[in-house]
Amino acid sequence: MKSETIKAIENVLNSCVSRALKRIKKEKTLKPFHELLLTKELLLASAFERSFSTSFGQGPIEEISKLIAIDSGAECTRQKEIQAEINKGATDEISRLLNALRDGSSKPNWNRELKRVCSFKKGDYVTQRLIFDLWIKRDGVENFFSIKTVKPNIDQTEIAKKDMLLLKAHDPKLNTYFSLYYNPGGEKREDYNWSIPSKIFDMKTDNCVLIGKEYWDFIGGEGTYVELLSVFESVGKKVKNELKVLSK
Repeated sequence: MKSETIKAIENVLNSCVSRALKRIKKEKTLKPFHELLLTKELLLASAFERSFSTSFGQGPIEEISKLIAIDSGAECTRQKEIQAEINKGATDEISRLLNALRDGSSKPNWNRELKRVCSFKKGDYVTQRLIFDLWIKRDGVENFFSIKTVKPNIDQTEIAKKDMLLLKAHDPKLNTYFSLYYNPGGEKREDYNWSIPSKIFDMKTDNCVLIGKEYWDFIGGEGTYVELLSVFESVGKKVKNELKVLSK
């Protein structure tokens, strides 16, 4: 990554840290039982982690993703809107597919589902407004990303898949991905162990799913994930020093 991109990412992270620190300083709460059982350092770290998680949400991840994509030479937009023209038969088929996945009568298979949804060509069409968290265009190819928390609930997952299928019904040439910015189970795709989204996507094998390293290296090129971890580590050293001062 270019030095200016690294600096911009550091600014995003520092802003999140600053908001988290201000929040815990403002919202100091007396916890007499906790304070007798635990260390002051542990209580402070716990409070900071909760506060930081609130600050470091969807917006910062989208912004960091945009910075990295542009750094790689791609066009990129957050919250990309598209007016999709979709065959009415395809919309009905998508509803049937999602209902079957939700009630467990069908197993997810992205390629099989695409084949069914994109087979509808005749009949009426409807217009639907779709919004994706991130849009990247590289070498003339458009990619649309639905970025979710690493442990999404069933409703979030279903809505994401519905929009992804609707987009493919509109234009099969457009690429779309269900993206998680890190893997809570480990480094490899097969390590992902949060069961809920697996009712809607095959989290192990669907090629529309990007988790952790796959996601970052896709949007920024090979090695992006490792480089991004280094940026976090650099900012983290300053954060740890600030927490040490607060705990005294």
